[in-house]
Amino acid sequence: MTEEEYLDGRLNDQISWYSKKSQTNQKWFKRLRLLEIIAAAIIPFLAGIGSAIPYYSIIIGSLGVIIAVSAGLSALYKYHENWIEYRTTAETLKHEKYLFQTKCSPYDNDDAFCKLVQRVEGLISKENTQWSRYAEKAKST
Repeated sequence: MTEEEYLDGRLNDQISWYSKKSQTNQKWFKRLRLLEIIAAAIIPFLAGIGSAIPYYSIIIGSLGVIIAVSAGLSALYKYHENWIEYRTTAETLKHEKYLFQTKCSPYDNDDAFCKLVQRVEGLISKENTQWSRYAEKAKST
């Protein structure tokens, strides 16, 4: 595999994948948190109005359920943690790419491409190992 093939076919592909996954997780995290905040803010307001609104106790209870479900989904799917982890990996991969392209240390010698491949594959492997551990942990619980 040539340098160009590796950069285009592997490295840029991985940077794109991690960036997209980071964005998706960020959006879900923020949506669920916003839903929690809005529902939590409405509850005291409705409680203050009291019986002026028909079925207010059912509405307040429903908002509590929405908060619990939203918090549960966020914890279950770890949107915040994944957002940060994927963004970190994408930025680290970009950093390695730019160091390689500018021939900066540690890519300022004859084995620069080999070193790039080792470091990039190490980062990707580390991420996959962490995911595998999480999946096994989730499966056992």
